[in-house]
Amino acid sequence: MAKQHPTPADPPSQGPASPAPRAPGEAFDAVSPTPPKPPVRSVVAGGNDPNSGGWRWRTLWPSRQDYAALPFTWRADLMAGLTVAIIALPLAVAFGVSSGAGAQAGLITAIVAGVVAAVFGGSNVQVSGPTAAMVVVLGPIVAAHGVESLGLLCLMAGALVVVAGLLRLGRMVGAIPWPVIEGFTHGVAVIIFLQQMPTLLGVHDHKLNTNAVVAAIQSIGWADWGGLIWTVLAAGGVAAFMMLGPRLVKSVPWSLVGLVVVTAPFALFHLPVAVIGTLPPGLPMPRLPMMNWETITGLAPAAATVAALAGIESLLSARVAAQHRETGPLEADRELVGQGLGSIAAGLFGGLPTSGAVARTVVNVTSGGKTRVAAITHALALVVVVLTASSVVSRVPLAALSGVLLVTAVRMVPPSVAKTLMRLSRQDAILFILTALITISVDLIYAVLIGMAAAAVFALRTVSQIAGVYRQPLPAPPGPEDNQIACYSIEGALFFATAERLVEQISHTEGVEVVVLDLSGVRLMDSTGAQVLGDLATGLEERGITVLIHSIREDHQAVARGAGVLGKLSHAKFQSGDLAAAMAHARQHVGLPPDDGTGHPAEPG
Repeated sequence: MAKQHPTPADPPSQGPASPAPRAPGEAFDAVSPTPPKPPVRSVVAGGNDPNSGGWRWRTLWPSRQDYAALPFTWRADLMAGLTVAIIALPLAVAFGVSSGAGAQAGLITAIVAGVVAAVFGGSNVQVSGPTAAMVVVLGPIVAAHGVESLGLLCLMAGALVVVAGLLRLGRMVGAIPWPVIEGFTHGVAVIIFLQQMPTLLGVHDHKLNTNAVVAAIQSIGWADWGGLIWTVLAAGGVAAFMMLGPRLVKSVPWSLVGLVVVTAPFALFHLPVAVIGTLPPGLPMPRLPMMNWETITGLAPAAATVAALAGIESLLSARVAAQHRETGPLEADRELVGQGLGSIAAGLFGGLPTSGAVARTVVNVTSGGKTRVAAITHALALVVVVLTASSVVSRVPLAALSGVLLVTAVRMVPPSVAKTLMRLSRQDAILFILTALITISVDLIYAVLIGMAAAAVFALRTVSQIAGVYRQPLPAPPGPEDNQIACYSIEGALFFATAERLVEQISHTEGVEVVVLDLSGVRLMDSTGAQVLGDLATGLEERGITVLIHSIREDHQAVARGAGVLGKLSHAKFQSGDLAAAMAHARQHVGLPPDDGTGHPAEPG
């Protein structure tokens, strides 16, 4: 028996507002003084949104407008670029070493991709380079295919990201739920933390499992316990500077200070720790990597994974920056094109796949950067370091870089985020934990895909719970024939997840001659919903119950007509535009004899 419910259900409570999603892969490394408000107001806009009519092919490429504010902002851009370079130097070196490709690859990526992505990207303030999340993906790839595969991997992944931009897929990142993003980020942080265990335990010559958890356990068995004191001192010293320094002076790049202070005594007294090693005193010449069909097919899954991560991380990073300051319009599709070209360029010079780096981007914004010149300046400053100080950088202990990454991992997971997600709802907590566990134990991209699939299931469940069927009282004035009429209102979504449940309540109707179906409250109807609705009408008509349908939304007419819903009614006139006309028609039908033995009432005059 359907329940009496004359009024539509109240909309579901929205609950507490969720914080804006953070881009995965990095933690904030420094906080710079807040710059004065920019002289020109800018807004975050979708200039490439095809629905707004503003999207054109030319919006995917650089233009003079990118530098329109430069005469007013160049001083702030230069200072912001130098500040970001100080932050980027230890991170680029650490991420390069952690990826297995070496410090040189990290620096090349920060320099080459930093310039290319800044010029061709869709954000005025995005800073690109190697990131923690990308390093987590690259580690197993390097272990499986070798360092020499990175050049081709960069070209393949970069090309995929460029194609994604050309296909206007930039807005799809908004479909990733916040719990999935945070679960991914927390999982990446755990992996980064565990990846430092072999270095801290002095394990360098053993082949470790590609899974970070398994590798950390293996490294315990092969640990160099005699040298543990030196690696712990190096890592702990840098970590202490990074954790305690900001309590004294926030604007100082304590990661760089820590590396300098810790490296000095290790280099001076030749203490027994592994170091970065020799770096070339300049950038290499660009060259095409070796490629053949077998190598391309073997790297295809890895390239797709890297491309997906690069696109997601870059767009999230740009969104985070846009929420911190008025940074100008974000051209999401152009940003994908720029990041793809950046990875291609980095691959030609021997670098790593690139993506937007949230920590460096936010430091750029908070330091006063307003145009692409800031990101370009950061890359050029790193060139100066490579040309003049490569011998100094080569003597940095690997354990000291592990200290940088350990603190980076800890800062990626503020406890307040996890506490908030665990309190919001059971669904959010499940998504968060599921994504984090799959990230740690299986694969980053699988984690995002499975998290999104689980979120879709939860969303369908919520939508189906909101949908309902309610028997309405008949409108006044009442008539003697009203006890032979049943009026049902279907509200919410009539689709594959709800259709059978909703119409089942109506199909059991007994003791009436006419059923009126009010579809004005149906917000969504798919082919399954339309088919089930048509079957309901057929079943009732076969039992001698006339079915009247009214208020089918205009956007549902095509699917209803395609599924034959209207054709299954006994007469086209049994579709009405409003409830009053439908009820008048229903009252006329009550008591009329069947026509020609069809089982349907004769058409009233």
